[in-house]
Amino acid sequence: MPYSLYDWNEAIQQRNEYVEDRLKDGSPVVAVSYEDGILLLSLRGAQRKVFEVYDRLIMGALGKQSDIESLRLAAVDVAHKEGFERSPDDVSIQRLVGFSLSPAIKRVYNDQQSVPLTLRAVFAEMDRTPDTDHFFVLGYDGEFEAQQRCAVAAGTPYAEDQAEEFLREASPATLDDALRAALTAWGIGRSRLAPKAADEEGDDFDPLSDRNDTNLKMADDPAVAIREALKDKATVEAAILNRNSARETKFRLLKDADLEAVLAEYR
Repeated sequence: MPYSLYDWNEAIQQRNEYVEDRLKDGSPVVAVSYEDGILLLSLRGAQRKVFEVYDRLIMGALGKQSDIESLRLAAVDVAHKEGFERSPDDVSIQRLVGFSLSPAIKRVYNDQQSVPLTLRAVFAEMDRTPDTDHFFVLGYDGEFEAQQRCAVAAGTPYAEDQAEEFLREASPATLDDALRAALTAWGIGRSRLAPKAADEEGDDFDPLSDRNDTNLKMADDPAVAIREALKDKATVEAAILNRNSARETKFRLLKDADLEAVLAEYR
């Protein structure tokens, strides 16, 4: 029996549903610019989610850990090969994501004999000012979107839009401001996966009427999502690219002491 266009569309739809169902419960990754650099933040269990790629490039992702690690290794290999064969100035987020990673992921996604990658990733490139920093969100299908000043990878497009809207309005200036904004954006991305149903938006709807329903409370207050994650022993993982550092390496993982003042508000 010949393989029709309808069959191909049906197979693609099934692949989308398969991946999106597994990403829905993932921990969002939040990236935001501030005056002194870029912050990338997420909450995780045992495995890391935030990585340095190259001198001014950083990435984070949610999804299957083995797929995230494969993407990280590919990104590091491509960036360092580009830097060695050309020059460090030629290593850019546009070339890395647009010319190398995206086409490779797209080929896997379109190959019906292969299992699609289960991930959604944020890449950030630090420039001289927050307004000229670059952000890309890369999907499991190889499609990517450029952003300015912030980017979020979350379980659904709606959650990403809600978290990014908050970050754009927050426009943090200092690292402390960025940490607070990113953590709140994580809570939004984790809890607001879809718009409220029409009957939930009526005057008689009280999202906190059932105090034992954590999901309802999370949808109303992102702080609840953060507290629940911390209660479940999740670890806040945050890293920065420091715009003004004299060190050759601009990347630095933040320590517990750097996060304590912000996390104290949720304990």
